[in-house]
Amino acid sequence: MSSWSPTKYKTKNWRSYNTARRQHGSLSIWFDPAMPWHAAPTGKRSRQPELSDAAIQVCLTIKVLFDMPFRQTTGFVESLLRLAGIDWKVPNFSTLCRRQKTLNLAIPSRSGSGPLHLLIGATGIKAEGEGEWNARKHGGPKKRLWRKLHLGMDEETLEIRAVGVTTSNVGDAPMLPDLLEQIPPDQEIATVTADGAYDTRRCHNVIAAREAAAIIPSRKNAQPWRPTTEGAVARNEAVRACKYLGRALWRKLTGYHRRSRAEAKMNCVERLGQGLMARDFGRQVAELQVPIAVLNRYTALGIPVTEPAG
Repeated sequence: MSSWSPTKYKTKNWRSYNTARRQHGSLSIWFDPAMPWHAAPTGKRSRQPELSDAAIQVCLTIKVLFDMPFRQTTGFVESLLRLAGIDWKVPNFSTLCRRQKTLNLAIPSRSGSGPLHLLIGATGIKAEGEGEWNARKHGGPKKRLWRKLHLGMDEETLEIRAVGVTTSNVGDAPMLPDLLEQIPPDQEIATVTADGAYDTRRCHNVIAAREAAAIIPSRKNAQPWRPTTEGAVARNEAVRACKYLGRALWRKLTGYHRRSRAEAKMNCVERLGQGLMARDFGRQVAELQVPIAVLNRYTALGIPVTEPAG
């Protein structure tokens, strides 16, 4: 009997994907004169904002791309506008910091050619405290604060469609309904793939309410639930399939291994910044959403199309 060997894959669209990777490092910054840089009147008697949310998002995006503090970001944007010959007002660092807390950030994303196959994952981002190496080498301060980033990614386009940020004491399963609410109601969802932490009644019921199939491995020694809801019925079928086929074969037949793409995407988010500069939770949410918007722009340039090497 021959020993098992991993499947090797080859890239089919190497020429176009190579061009897309080169465009990732292309520095092309332009400002559309028709862009609504200045804010429209709110109709309230309070002080009117001078700059729109789009202008604040542009400044925060440049801040993330070049890893600069607020003051350096304002100077960099001011120099870009001067080179472009555009007479627009640049927000100061205090305005950027204040507007970041209440920013209605737009995350661009594309829809696939068919029903949505949603991949769910979560990771931790350090908010306060020393890094991993420093804490292990020198001990570091005892106070270490983390934020949890919950993501929902489209399997076809590899773009993030849903984002959630919570404190470290919030579990993964309670955030699944919030992630599904970010998907438009008219968007058909075919499957929702997540790990065993999402094997709860609420998660299965929410997925069944969207008429989607849940690809969630049952926990060890899992017992069938009372079939009172559609989600419980679907979960009981998965439990029986795991016991009859085995967990390894069930994962292969259902395509559970596709969830590794969500893990790889979370690694990309961490590469854009393994720590948070903001100390307020509202500002930390925007600080995590901006890199996701940047990643979706990168992904839209081109993704590899692979097939098993025959």
